[in-house]
Amino acid sequence: MKHSVYFVGIDVGGSTMKGGVVDDNGKPLSSVTLPTEAAQGQEHGLRQMAETIRQAVAAAGLNLNQIAAIGVATPGTMDIPGGLILDPPNLKPWQNVPVRRYIRDTFSLPTAFQNDANAAAYGEFWVGAGKDMHSLVLFTLGTGIGCGIVIGDLIIEGEHSHGAEVGHMKIEMTNPRQCGCGRWGCLEAYASATAVVKRTREALATEAQSALHAVLMGENELSARNIFDTAAKGDALAQKIVEDTAFYLAVGAMNMMHTIDPDMVAFSGGMIGAGEPFLERIRHHVRQLAFPVPAAKTQIRYALLGSDAGFIGAAACARLLHRQKAGKVLGTSHVLAFSALFMFRL
Repeated sequence: MKHSVYFVGIDVGGSTMKGGVVDDNGKPLSSVTLPTEAAQGQEHGLRQMAETIRQAVAAAGLNLNQIAAIGVATPGTMDIPGGLILDPPNLKPWQNVPVRRYIRDTFSLPTAFQNDANAAAYGEFWVGAGKDMHSLVLFTLGTGIGCGIVIGDLIIEGEHSHGAEVGHMKIEMTNPRQCGCGRWGCLEAYASATAVVKRTREALATEAQSALHAVLMGENELSARNIFDTAAKGDALAQKIVEDTAFYLAVGAMNMMHTIDPDMVAFSGGMIGAGEPFLERIRHHVRQLAFPVPAAKTQIRYALLGSDAGFIGAAACARLLHRQKAGKVLGTSHVLAFSALFMFRL
């Protein structure tokens, strides 16, 4: 009799970490969230990861001896082959944190380690928007812009664990905006939720008629959501901000289409709440910018897994590791980084 196989995935963020148990078909059996409390130090953070895993297993009604492998996704900077978080901007004051070794030794289980955006992309590829695709590029739109690239079960990590840093591709160098990374002209400086608010504030300084002034007065702060909502009500300034954002994201998508030529470009994060009209504006600009064949053939969609994508993707990485150890998959993503055409969907 064949026994069910279960995997734990955990997605570590700057303020919270989310974990869950996922079965071999990608179905989540539990979901728990604990505070990261990064300021209390990395040892505390590692203990929180372990506790999240324990609670996720308990919430699924399982025992640890029923878990085949664990996957952990964290923000960068990182050394993926070494299993280390190096110097993460969102997890100060952590440095050189041996995440994979700690989790592996604590639970005596095979442990996969991955960048959070890569894991989210792999989750979408496995059971989300890209489940019927051979290749996918996922843009995660939030405070910054993350990205993950998957081609035929291969996560593009790069030789130094910095592959797919698409939020920092340069889209403007003549009169560039400064990015949060300190450099200039990055996509993130134009199209992240943070950048949408910043561009709007700058525009309001010279535009007295916008309804966004009333929004600002009433709520004391702007958000990408209320800017998009105001645009939907017909405000001209808000509409221009939204249209420009669609254009910038189309530039990012077009660059990936001309580099990777994927089956799909997907978008996740808070801005997808703008709905189908915003996505159609991105498609419109892609058609204007990209070569005709990729413009016609590359699907542009919203992601489907929401905030669960990270832990589902981390569990998927654990599943891939388990299958590699069982001899069902040859090699690793790092070794096979340029052999994607010979990989297959599990």
